[in-house]
Amino acid sequence: MLNIVLVEPEIPNNTGNIGRLCVGTQSKLHLIHPFGFVINDKNLKRSGLDYWVHLDVTEYANLADWKAQIPDTSRVFLMSSHAKKSYLDIAFQDGDWLVFGKESCGLSEAVLEQFQTHLKIPMATNIRSFNIANAVAFVIGEAKRQIGW
Repeated sequence: MLNIVLVEPEIPNNTGNIGRLCVGTQSKLHLIHPFGFVINDKNLKRSGLDYWVHLDVTEYANLADWKAQIPDTSRVFLMSSHAKKSYLDIAFQDGDWLVFGKESCGLSEAVLEQFQTHLKIPMATNIRSFNIANAVAFVIGEAKRQIGW
C-alpha cells in the first residue's frame, strides 16, 4: 500500500478526486491540517462520489503529528516543481510515502528541509505545475507499475 500525503490541501474537489484515486489503487490517504475546506464539504464528497466511505484516510493536526508515526523517513518522497530529480528515477517500494503540497504554493521550505528526497514531475517550461490530482495520479501510476500491482 502506498501512502499519499496532502499537506494543507485547499481545494475540496482535488482532495475528493485524490481520495477516489486512493480507493481505486488501494492507497492510504493522509491529510495534514489546516484545510481550506470542511471535510464534509459537498464538493469533496461529490468528487469522491460514493467511494469516500471506502477510503482509508487519516487526519493529522499538524506536520509533526504525521512525521512522528513514519517508520522510515528515507522512504518519504516530497514532490516539488523545484526539485532536480525526477520521480521517474526512483525505485518505489510498497509502503512509500508520496507527499504533495497545497495547490496555491506547493510545499513550504520548512517542510522541504525536513526530508532529503525531493522529486519533480517533468513538464514543459510554459507551465509552473500540474493540477495536484493529476500529479498524484502520475506518481501513483508509476509507483504501482514498479511494485507490480
